[in-house]
Amino acid sequence: MGTEGLTAVYLDALLTGASDRLISGFSGAPAIDDPLDGHVHGERDLERFVRARHAWLVERSARVEPLRTTRIAQRTVFEALVYLHLPALTELPVAVVGDHAGEGVSSIRVYHSLWPLEGSHRVRPPLLRRDPSLAASDIVAAYQRALAAADIDAIVATFEPDGYFREPAGGEWYYRGQEKLREFMAHILGTGGIGLEYCSLTDDGVACAIEFNAVRFGPHTLQPQAGIAVYERGKSGRLHAARIYDDVNVEALVRDS
Repeated sequence: MGTEGLTAVYLDALLTGASDRLISGFSGAPAIDDPLDGHVHGERDLERFVRARHAWLVERSARVEPLRTTRIAQRTVFEALVYLHLPALTELPVAVVGDHAGEGVSSIRVYHSLWPLEGSHRVRPPLLRRDPSLAASDIVAAYQRALAAADIDAIVATFEPDGYFREPAGGEWYYRGQEKLREFMAHILGTGGIGLEYCSLTDDGVACAIEFNAVRFGPHTLQPQAGIAVYERGKSGRLHAARIYDDVNVEALVRDS
């Protein structure tokens, strides 16, 4: 199947219940970290997981809309929207990360918010350790500096005029254009910046995906929480999009600040 293939077909394999398709794509014992089911390890555990998730998706008439695949030698990040009937049609942004090993994948990490599914958030402990050697470049680095410093003008300046920020919940939670971006950033960063520990960085020159542990939100020191953000550059070199996949309870943190 190849390294990129397993990551990109992961959601489709769950939709069809094809556990063999997933097993064949791993270089060793299957290993998956999933927001709903936690850690899945080994073939029998994976088969159980696929049966349960397939039934769950079928019950909700799920369909997958691919968004973007970002790939480097070590890793593939696949972004999609999963549409579910809950019973209202609900859009769930999902990111799937696959670590490459030989001709297969050694592990898969899945990121999405539970808020659209359950109406509440869960603290998701770190999946990876901080890697102090990682550093973003160009406009992504400028965005990260501005985010940590709560510099709203600098954040807005990193986006193209029609660029957008999408919250993990998807749906209506898009902010496109500099006026909407400024309003949103002023709301969430009014009491200080957001601190992230970098755990992996996947940059193909157009998009940069950063797996992180969120450790600070304004004045709040957080219990470290796992997530991933994808920053897609536009033709101008500034950001066309910032898409976030985590379950950090931003609403509560803003209210408490």
